[in-house]
Amino acid sequence: MDFYNFLKSNKAIILDGAMGTELDKRGVLGRCDANLTHPEIVAEIHLEYFNAGSQAVITNTFPMSRIYIETHKIKVDIAEVNRAGAQLARSAVGDNGYVLGDLGSTAQLLEPYGTYKEKDIYDTFKEQASLLAENGVDAFIIETMFDLREALCALRACKDTSSIPVIASMAFQTETKGGRTMMGNSAEECATKLTEEGADAVGTNCGELDPAQMAKIVSIFKESTSLPVLAEPNAGKPKLEKEKVFYMEPETFAAGVLECYRAGARLIGGCCGTSPQHIKTLSELISKESHNT
Repeated sequence: MDFYNFLKSNKAIILDGAMGTELDKRGVLGRCDANLTHPEIVAEIHLEYFNAGSQAVITNTFPMSRIYIETHKIKVDIAEVNRAGAQLARSAVGDNGYVLGDLGSTAQLLEPYGTYKEKDIYDTFKEQASLLAENGVDAFIIETMFDLREALCALRACKDTSSIPVIASMAFQTETKGGRTMMGNSAEECATKLTEEGADAVGTNCGELDPAQMAKIVSIFKESTSLPVLAEPNAGKPKLEKEKVFYMEPETFAAGVLECYRAGARLIGGCCGTSPQHIKTLSELISKESHNT
């Protein structure tokens, strides 16, 4: 079954969790260039998520657009790092799971707040989307967008590149006042505009909300679109104790994401601080919930 039909099947879809914090645990601090410097570790993390219950894993390509690479002075070849990201994810799941090509924010502001025009943003995402599509991803996922204008540029670029599905996800600072991104976009506005522009699924990830708070954003999305809704919260805010960073326990995280599921989220997973154990606990909880309803 291709990912488009899987989306239409009206079943819960378990995604994976964080890549960055898992790389940190293994002493790899390079994030996406780890696709090239430590490919075996990246593949291992994908496989751990798959074995934990993830039906779709997300490529380790989140910030690997040309604008991000150049503004952050990352010494990688854009084609090589995105190709490796797609291939490593596929090597972990084979034909038994789905691979979602990840496109993240450029971390730059559009005019008039910054120096970039919409065409610049579109072009950088078009290049990255083409590289991911050429290397066999089953769908695109646009994540952690705090500016709806940037998200729409990425969505148009993906739709113009390939016919595979596109998931578009926004990061929210607050669940109050209708939900607001850092740039002031409301949850209703995001859901409506992304739907109108042709997204195949929409939702929210990362941001400043814990899993239970994110359920309020999910509810607004559910009321504003007929598309499948995604929820990928962080495992709470990190806490530093005795020089070690701690996140929300898997059981607490899963209970919060269950609230997102009950609010209408169909694609569920985790963002910063989540681990394969978080996803395993979530998968088991959702399985029980599904059997009881």
